[in-house]
Amino acid sequence: VDEALETVDLGGTQNKKPAELSGGMRKRVGLARAIIYQPQIVLFDEPTTGLDPIVADSIDQLIVRVRERLAVTTVAVTHDMRSARRIGQRILMLHQGRIHLSGTPDEIFQSRDPVVYRFVNGISDPREPNF
Repeated sequence: VDEALETVDLGGTQNKKPAELSGGMRKRVGLARAIIYQPQIVLFDEPTTGLDPIVADSIDQLIVRVRERLAVTTVAVTHDMRSARRIGQRILMLHQGRIHLSGTPDEIFQSRDPVVYRFVNGISDPREPNF
């Protein structure tokens, strides 16, 4: 447990109660709990949701560092395009329930595909309903 907490920059917090932890610290605790078991794959579901941009950046850096240090595969589901670009080595974009495009972050963010372009740049299509 101590080693996992050190890995996610939470050394010395073993005795804190959940209510005493910030949102970013809670995200780090979740990652520490996952890596205790030395997995080959770590899944992230919206890892930066609800965090301010500075804390979100630190979580992204942590994900990359843990991936490299522990030599694990990471899979993240996110709508945060800045985060996807920072942590992704390969990005798959789903559209209408199917993989629409797969590529490196540069390939995705430089895509001229209108669906991909609108999504990564946050541009709505007036012809499609917004729900």
